[in-house]
Amino acid sequence: MISSVGTDDLACCSALLDALQNLHGVALHAALGGIASGFLKRPGGRYLNGVSTDVPGLQHDVAHEGHSFGCYHFPDAEVAYTDAERTRLGMLAGFTARLLQAQAEADKRTRSLDQIEAKLEQQAQILNQMHESVITMDPAGFITSWNRGAEQLFGYTALEAIGRNVLFLYENEDEEDSLADMFLEQGGREMEVRRRKKSGEIFWASLSLSVMRDQHAHPIGLIGYLNDITERKSAEKLIHHLAYYDALTGLPNRTLLTRTVDQALQEGRQGATHGCVMFIDLNRFKPINDTLGHVAGDMLLVEVAIRLRRALREEDLVARLGADEFAVALFDIDKDYHPGFVAQKLLALFDEPFFIDGHELRVGASIGISMVPEDASDTETLLRLADIAMYRAKQGGENNEGGYAYYSEEMNRNTLDLLRIETGLLHAFEYNELLLYYQPKVDMQTGAITGAEALVRWQHPERGLLLPGEFIPIAEETGLIVQLSDWVLDAVCHQARAWKAAGLAPIRIALNVTAREFTRSLPDRVRAALSRHQLTGEWLELEITESMLMHGTDRVISIMEKVCQLGVTISLDDFGTGYSSLSYLKRFPINTLKIDRSFTMGIPEDFNDCAIASAIIGIAKQLRHKVIAEGVETEKQFNFLKQAGCNELQGFIFSRPVPAPDFHDMLLAGKRLHIASEALSLPLGGDAA
Repeated sequence: MISSVGTDDLACCSALLDALQNLHGVALHAALGGIASGFLKRPGGRYLNGVSTDVPGLQHDVAHEGHSFGCYHFPDAEVAYTDAERTRLGMLAGFTARLLQAQAEADKRTRSLDQIEAKLEQQAQILNQMHESVITMDPAGFITSWNRGAEQLFGYTALEAIGRNVLFLYENEDEEDSLADMFLEQGGREMEVRRRKKSGEIFWASLSLSVMRDQHAHPIGLIGYLNDITERKSAEKLIHHLAYYDALTGLPNRTLLTRTVDQALQEGRQGATHGCVMFIDLNRFKPINDTLGHVAGDMLLVEVAIRLRRALREEDLVARLGADEFAVALFDIDKDYHPGFVAQKLLALFDEPFFIDGHELRVGASIGISMVPEDASDTETLLRLADIAMYRAKQGGENNEGGYAYYSEEMNRNTLDLLRIETGLLHAFEYNELLLYYQPKVDMQTGAITGAEALVRWQHPERGLLLPGEFIPIAEETGLIVQLSDWVLDAVCHQARAWKAAGLAPIRIALNVTAREFTRSLPDRVRAALSRHQLTGEWLELEITESMLMHGTDRVISIMEKVCQLGVTISLDDFGTGYSSLSYLKRFPINTLKIDRSFTMGIPEDFNDCAIASAIIGIAKQLRHKVIAEGVETEKQFNFLKQAGCNELQGFIFSRPVPAPDFHDMLLAGKRLHIASEALSLPLGGDAA
């Protein structure tokens, strides 16, 4: 190496650079020693790495800016080293140190760059592993990065996408781009957008934008995260259609009609416009539906819907309310007689027959009209009034020459027929036309009669025996319900006194108590009736509904406690059909929960009915209440309820409601329910009790 260096200083520097660039470790140290020998023209030159020596001779540290790398050393020689040689060795050591320092810094930068490159590669791998599409853009919207998720979503490779403006992905490239200042200045934003794939397919995407910033917090671009939500949007569209449109005819349903008309009415108040709602009911539809079947009936309804829609203006609204009932809403009416013209036009649609499945069918229609704002200013009221007018049109009367009728004040619920019933009910008290029937309650374990529910009947002189549904609603509406309830209470106590006199043991007779009579006077009325007939409270049970529990909780509890102090028990009727809160339920002094017949009728075939009944039984057991199921008619229902833990039943499987003498005979005969119990596996997978 020394011989190759020669005595030329430039050659020494070149050799030094070459050695530092290409050699490492011992080889480098040996080369540096040789270069030093050639530079001083003295043999024995060595480079010592980080080793200082006290051996005689010439030595100089290789150091720069506080960093020491080693030293050059020459052994003691016969010819003493000159000052010039010492100076030259110092120059060589300084140059070597600077080169080593530069090399160390270069190595450090290289390692840093390698680390940065490794992190970038790692981040790139993470982005490419994400299913989500990630795109970065500069402030002008030009794409700067494009991950594999974006490739899969849009179909473009990174090479095809990077450098292009993001507008090429828009459904409409002329769409105004709002990427700019508002995002860069105010931060991210989420939105639902429509975008185009490479194939040309348009899809819905969820887009979330975030701002990229430099080390000085200045915005330098955007990061966009996109997910394909086309399926979700399709599902939302389907749900919306199911919620607001009739599945059979495709017309708006009652919900959409109400929302649309209410909105139009709100806008109409500002513009002082007029409108109307028409209630349309088909005539002779039921015989067709019953004779030809529901499929033919549905086809007929579809054809009716098509004719109605075609006959009306685009801005008019036609909806199907259900069954064979339709509604039409007309807006911006100038004259109150215009709806009559439209009604005649719609009635004329039914002059031509409908051809359904090879049958020529003829149906008519009756139309009731309510006006805005003369009759009402909300959709539900307008529909109700139009419905009343429609019934007048069906019955035939004034203004019904064309099969339609406008609503008028005299067409209200207090019609002559209702007045007759109200008047007749007053006479029923006077002429003893009311009577009680008793439906037995039976213990599910022993089959023995445990009590009965008293049910009022009206022996009408003209219409025969009327069930409660035919006159109780009118009694509630007119206020006669309190008088009727007092009659029932007294009649039950009178009958119980007769049974007591006949030697029968006390048996609880249940009375239905309405919300109107559930007042602070109820305990006193019950006490007076018991006292009047010399009975104890163990002869009575009051059945109340869930809705009573939700109004004035403390007041209700006070009334119930006073009733219970009389020895009278309280049961919760129609449990599960109201709105009671379980957190409130535990506070009420209730003895029995009564499962409504709507839940027992599907047992055991209907899983939901089974689940609800089992849940009610479970709740009752936890609250230490008895459970009675009403409407039990079959052995399968009986077996399921018995296995689930139900205590009592009431229904046709044992007896229909019967007059008092018949029920008395049952008690005297000790009539029992006999059913061969069979093992049933509960759908809920366990004993609900």
